[in-house]
Amino acid sequence: MTHYLDFERPLAEIEGKAEELRAMARSNKEMDIEDEAAALDLKADSLLRELYGKLTPWRKCQVARHPERPHCKDYIEALFTEYTPLAGDRNFADDDAVMGGLARFEDRPVVVIGHEKGHDTQSRIARNFGMARPEGYRKAVRLMQMADRFGLPVITLVDTPGAYPGKGAEERGQSEAIARSTEACLQIRVPLVSVIIGEGGSGGAVAFATANRVAMLEHSVYSVISPEGCASILWKDTEKMREAAEALRLTAQDLLKLGVADRVIPEAMGGAHRDPEGTIISVGATVSSLLGELRDLKGDALVTARRKKYLSMGSKGLAA
Repeated sequence: MTHYLDFERPLAEIEGKAEELRAMARSNKEMDIEDEAAALDLKADSLLRELYGKLTPWRKCQVARHPERPHCKDYIEALFTEYTPLAGDRNFADDDAVMGGLARFEDRPVVVIGHEKGHDTQSRIARNFGMARPEGYRKAVRLMQMADRFGLPVITLVDTPGAYPGKGAEERGQSEAIARSTEACLQIRVPLVSVIIGEGGSGGAVAFATANRVAMLEHSVYSVISPEGCASILWKDTEKMREAAEALRLTAQDLLKLGVADRVIPEAMGGAHRDPEGTIISVGATVSSLLGELRDLKGDALVTARRKKYLSMGSKGLAA
């Protein structure tokens, strides 16, 4: 059953009517409803293009959070071979919100790390909805350091509302773990490519995305705080999230102008969830292209280029 967002309700009605007609035709072979159903399909397609042709930042947030978007696990299974997951931070525990391990990408050995939100109630609870604890970030640091030691490119897939803010996470040094992960991103002497595949929330995302190249899916978002959190702080009213989303400039298109993102990856009309396979293929092609751009940079040159990128961030597009 398709999950429709609030602003897609008119589309849900039209597509629902078309499906009802086809269901009736399947149960009664004498009914000829193909012309009527086709007309509804055309109307739905036109409305879909109208809705997605003028998405506001808040609506992009909703699309980025869509539960049926491809998740980290889907990308790893489709794009990587010989994936060998590595668990634990060698200090406290493993964190199921963070996937990571050794793999081959286009037959090239790499390390892949990403946030996994889960696909159903049971897996979402097990994955903590993609909100990593300190042990998740420390696992990521361990994997990045291993990649550095063996000269393996690192690919990160970011999809998190933010780091887990619970009492236990804070007691175990959540902010320090995020800072160490960000530091590791800046220090490793191998290519680091990051893709925001859904929601890039706060330091929890920055800890994986301080990369040589950052790509964002067309309807993904990346910001220092969620629109709801921003609204509750600035206006003491979470219902102001639409205004907050506008002010945060969190869309892929805004961040490309600001120099935060290096590439925007097109999605299918209606979002990545309407064509998961096509989206995954596009992400794979982009990662391949970005790794190619870094092919001639080695060691210190990669570190220097990465640091320059972040020191100059925000100077591009500020007048816009």
